[in-house]
Amino acid sequence: MLTRKQHELLMFIHERIKETGVSPSFDEMKEALDLASKSGIHRLITALEERGFIRRLAHRARALEVLKLPDQATAGAPRGRAGFTPGVIEGGRPVGGMVNPEAANDTRELPLLGKIAAGTPIAAIQHEQDRLMVPASMLGGGEHYVLEIEGDSMIEAGILNGDLVIIRRGDTATSGEIVVALVEGEEATLKRLRKKGGSIALEPANRHYETRIFGPDQVEVQGKLVGLMRRYH
Repeated sequence: MLTRKQHELLMFIHERIKETGVSPSFDEMKEALDLASKSGIHRLITALEERGFIRRLAHRARALEVLKLPDQATAGAPRGRAGFTPGVIEGGRPVGGMVNPEAANDTRELPLLGKIAAGTPIAAIQHEQDRLMVPASMLGGGEHYVLEIEGDSMIEAGILNGDLVIIRRGDTATSGEIVVALVEGEEATLKRLRKKGGSIALEPANRHYETRIFGPDQVEVQGKLVGLMRRYH
């Protein structure tokens, strides 16, 4: 799911490449979307790239390639999770610390609230889509929810596309923790948070993506990562 601006930009880039064979300039994109600055375009492009909709071509100016469109993104997606028994990785543990939920003596039912990645609108993680059983031993106190990862911006932290992350709801985090961050009131992303002076850095765990720097009033913490569940095919 894309925000309205992300969808507009993706379709504008797609149509321009189809018409001319060349991707539009940042100025053309800024004018087409009626944005005040190029920084807004840069943020939208980064979000689309992390979601796998576009790719920047190296060593070529103004070179963007559209990899998929929104209607293609959902084609062939799995529907429902009937019979799904995930492996569980508790926060801060290596893969060898997996636990089978069926073996747990006590479980809690948590809401699955949608997908999370750079570029996912906050509305997508506010409505319950399903419920999953999770070992209570890995949760601790507080309110928790589950999100599905879309994209590869955190793969070097062991968080893969399609993983289910368990989030403890809260509005504070320590520098270095992986959090759900709401950027400028509309974009939710899972990233490692770094506090640098008066700024906040949202750091991906993928060397192909860049760290994004924001003012403290541009980022709201929505919760922090405490565990991860993964399907094996």
